[in-house]
Amino acid sequence: MMSNPIGRLTQGQFSFLPDLTDAEISMQVEYGLNKGYAWSVEYTDDPHPRNTYWEMYGHPMFDLKDAAGVMMELAGCRKAFPNHYIRMLAFDSSAGVESIAMSFIVNRPKDEPGFALERTETVGRTQRYAVRAYATDRPENERY
Repeated sequence: MMSNPIGRLTQGQFSFLPDLTDAEISMQVEYGLNKGYAWSVEYTDDPHPRNTYWEMYGHPMFDLKDAAGVMMELAGCRKAFPNHYIRMLAFDSSAGVESIAMSFIVNRPKDEPGFALERTETVGRTQRYAVRAYATDRPENERY
């Protein structure tokens, strides 16, 4: 049985839901701000599941207390990288370290080519598996 029949990238919260509207994103940002979280906007054209280090757009917004400022930063990132994956991250520093409390995708390319599962047989008929994004067949900045 296929658990993701539409083939969308599923990382972070809300991945199996339809894309969030800007009003819904703003409500999530407001929720995080009320909990004392700091927000950050990141983007990538290589959404491999092990690629946890996306490019940060601007600086983390540790001092912002209004969702409108975070949404302005998101709008700037969408304008600069309209065909990239963009995600929002909320950092919680209540434990004395910056740990991610919320993470969700807010922008996707029109076409999501998906991933290939590559199998290699090694010593003793052992099978090794690797996941490769089809998008990485093309050079950076030409993927979407």
